[in-house]
Amino acid sequence: MAPIASDLTEEKRKQLCALLGNAELSLLYKASVHGYQASAFHERCDNQGPTLLVAYNHSYVFGGYTSVDYAQSGKKIKDKEAFLFSIRYGDPLCIKVNSGYYARLDDAEMPNFGQQLYFCHENQPVVKELRSVDSFSFNAAKLYGNITELTECEVYKVKQSKSIIRKTLKPWRNCLWTAKRKEELIEMIRNYKPLMGSVSQVRILMIGPVGAGKSSFFNSINSIFMGHVTSKAMSGFAGTSVTTQFRTYPVKDGCERKPLPFVLCDTMGLEEQSGAGLNIEDISSILQGHVPDRYKFNPTAPFKPDEQKMFKPASLQEKIHCVVYVIDATKISLMSNKLEEKLNSIRSQINSLGIPQIALMTKVDEACPHVQNDLRDTYASSYIKSKVEEVSSRLGVPVSCVLPVKNYSQELELELNCDVLLLSALQQMLRFANDFLDDDPI
Repeated sequence: MAPIASDLTEEKRKQLCALLGNAELSLLYKASVHGYQASAFHERCDNQGPTLLVAYNHSYVFGGYTSVDYAQSGKKIKDKEAFLFSIRYGDPLCIKVNSGYYARLDDAEMPNFGQQLYFCHENQPVVKELRSVDSFSFNAAKLYGNITELTECEVYKVKQSKSIIRKTLKPWRNCLWTAKRKEELIEMIRNYKPLMGSVSQVRILMIGPVGAGKSSFFNSINSIFMGHVTSKAMSGFAGTSVTTQFRTYPVKDGCERKPLPFVLCDTMGLEEQSGAGLNIEDISSILQGHVPDRYKFNPTAPFKPDEQKMFKPASLQEKIHCVVYVIDATKISLMSNKLEEKLNSIRSQINSLGIPQIALMTKVDEACPHVQNDLRDTYASSYIKSKVEEVSSRLGVPVSCVLPVKNYSQELELELNCDVLLLSALQQMLRFANDFLDDDPI
C-alpha cells in the first residue's frame, strides 16, 4: 500500500520541526482518509508518545503539540511542553500552556487542548472553542481566523532527531563551570577600563528581532550584579516589540550601587514588514550617538537630529562601541528573507563605521533537550554548534563571535551555569569595545 500523502508543505514542515527542536514527523492519522470518528483517531494515535496535531482551513495551518501519550485515561493531563501554534505568514505563532493549568483532557473523544479547543468536534470537520477554562491564552482570530470549518486534520508522531541533537565526546568550545570562574569574570568586568580616557563607560548596542531577548539580557546581567533576579527593563513575548523607546541602561554593582564601566543600549525589535518595528534608518543616528535616551521610535519616520547636533559630531563617549545582534536559537531557521535583508543592511552601516559586532544566541535551553537538562552541555551539544554556525552564516559574523546564552526568564534565583555563560558573553563584548577604541583615530 502506498504511503498516505501529507497536506503539510515542505516549508511549513521545516517551520514546525524547528519549533519542536528539529524533530522528525511521521504521519499517524489523516481524517479524510481514516475518518472523523474518535475511534479511528485513537486506533492510530494512542500510546504513540509525543504528537503534533495539524489542522487546516482555507487560510490557516494550526493545531497543537502534546508530549504525553493519548491513552483514553479520562484524566486531566499536565504537560508543560504543550503548545498551540498557527502558521499563516512568516514565523509560526506559538502559545504555550499557561503555568498551573492542565494541557488537555485525555478522554475517548477527538483531541482537545485544555478543554478549550476541540478538533473534529463531535466527529465533524470543524474546530470548536469553549471558554470554560483558560489553559491557553489565545485569540481565535489570530489562531485560525475564526474559520471553524476544517479542510483536513492530521496527527504526526514527533521524534527527536538523534542524528542532530546529541552530545559530542569533546566540547567544541572550552568553558569552566565553577563558582571560582564566575567570581573571576565578575572581577574582570568590575575592573575593566576603556582604553580611551575620555570614555568612562563603553556603550553596547543590542539589535534583534522581536522577542529575541534584548531586554531580557540586560535584566539578566543586572540580576547577576544585584545578586538576585531583577526585571528593570520591560520584556515579554508580545507579537510586536515590547520596547518602543531607545533606552540606555547603566548597570550598578550590588548594594553600593557603584556604576559599572559599560552601558547596554536597547532598541525596538526588528520586524520583517516595512513600516513596522525598528526603522533601519535610525541605526546610523544611534551608532553615531545622536539619539537621546527614551527617544520613542516611529517605525514609519526615522529620527532627525536638531540642526545643532546634525553639524556637530557626538563625543566618543556618546557613540556606540560594540554592536550585539540578539538572535533566538529556536527561530534562526525560521528567519524570513525580508528580516535577513534588514539585518544585512544594518550590518553594512555598522561595517562602514568599523564597529565590532557580536551575535548573542539566546534560548539555548529551549533549542536542545541536552542543554535544557544541563546548561553545562551547551558546548557539548552538536545541535547548538550547528545553530551557532547557522547564525554565523546568516548574519555574516565569524563563528567565534557567536555566543550562546540563556537569559533569566522564569527563574526566581540565580544559577551558576547561567551566570557563567552570560558573564563570558559580556566579557567578550567589553574586549570588542576596547578593540574599537584602540582603533579609533581620535
